[in-house]
Amino acid sequence: MLPVASAQYFSFGDYFSTGPVASNSWIRQATTTLVLPALNSPHNGNLGLWPGMGTKFDSGADGHLVQGLAISTHIRWYSLPYTWEIAVDSQPSIGEQHDGTPYRANPGDKVTYDYKYNDSTAKFDQTVSVNGVKVSTLSTSTGHGAGWGTAMECQQANCGTVPEHHYINTKIILNTADPNYKNTLGLNGASGNLVTADGGKTWTVADIKINKYTFT
Repeated sequence: MLPVASAQYFSFGDYFSTGPVASNSWIRQATTTLVLPALNSPHNGNLGLWPGMGTKFDSGADGHLVQGLAISTHIRWYSLPYTWEIAVDSQPSIGEQHDGTPYRANPGDKVTYDYKYNDSTAKFDQTVSVNGVKVSTLSTSTGHGAGWGTAMECQQANCGTVPEHHYINTKIILNTADPNYKNTLGLNGASGNLVTADGGKTWTVADIKINKYTFT
């Protein structure tokens, strides 16, 4: 989630959610591409659209929230127009956050978020690309992926209306096949079909549609 501030307003909108994984498996890689919508209107508060993955350590302890962010903020960068700010981060706990390098992007840009477990380092490597160009990276010791989903988060002030937007070409690769993973799907103001062609090790969603949402 976004850095938690001493805010008067804090709320989540619609989502597409999967997980938790079965006890004998974990998420090895998760990839998706967010097609950036127009900015929220009115342009209030701090809005974050993000695909995130919760993790667990082998001990059973909760790990981090691994997430890539598309942030629409009410804070203007000098005299530049308002736009989306793209970055990756990992949060071990509320109030603690590790960030990658931010990057400015525009409505219509395609932002690909890739979280991949690195066996040689025992870390998750996070990579964000905009229109095929790598713009932000981060590697953290987070444990193993336990669930993946999208979020729409608003802080500090009512973020108004968020346009319909889409995550395309989503792929979740489990360490061990789980044909029942589709049963963990949760939808709230969203649609998308979670399918597998290899018995449950690789799950794909061609198009996740997140409906237009108005914060109140």
